[in-house]
Amino acid sequence: MVESPPLLAARDLTVVLGGVKALDGLSLDLMAGRRTVILGANGAGKSVLLRTLHGLIAPSAGTLSWARPHRQAMVFQRPVMLRRSAIDNVTYALSVNGIPAKERAARAASALERVGLAPIAERPARALSGGEQQRLALARAWALKPEILFLDEPTASLDPGASAEVERVISAIADEGTRIVMTTHHLGQARRLADEIVFLHAGRTVERTPVADFFRQPASKEASLFLKGELPWT
Repeated sequence: MVESPPLLAARDLTVVLGGVKALDGLSLDLMAGRRTVILGANGAGKSVLLRTLHGLIAPSAGTLSWARPHRQAMVFQRPVMLRRSAIDNVTYALSVNGIPAKERAARAASALERVGLAPIAERPARALSGGEQQRLALARAWALKPEILFLDEPTASLDPGASAEVERVISAIADEGTRIVMTTHHLGQARRLADEIVFLHAGRTVERTPVADFFRQPASKEASLFLKGELPWT
């Protein structure tokens, strides 16, 4: 059986920001149907990689190749909330992404239902708690039915209860077939959510391995030091 081509293939990506090489010849294939967590010390290039894959940062060298016309979305650590109701935040995102008007209301309502925000759909988005805002950001993304969803530290500023709710939503999105690629500093969260770990150091991929293997027996000195909390910033 011939394996399907990757949804997104990154080849020899180099990104230089402010004279510093944030990514250094990094290559990565993103296949459908997996949940990838990107780990690494501060400064390893995790957020830069996500933003480059999503198209927010242009690589200084290297290529990004999509297998076909694609749908993608990204959720940040601190999502931007429009001065609108929760449901209007979702319908606006659908509008700017070209979803026909006749579909928007139903898709927005469904997305809010799935993240547990239907009872507060008419509440101003900026009046929501941090955890509710992050679930709303996930609802906006989910309503777009992306093939790949990039998540940059989605629970970094949340308490444990709100983090658990966000993790539940991420798992549900993945279960519907969306490819998840996320960064986190929480190793427990990586264990719970990942199928595989991509470990970065100094802008390069040092390891890519199933999650259980990574935590049981990391293959590199850098990853071993990272798991012990002894890897210095890059």
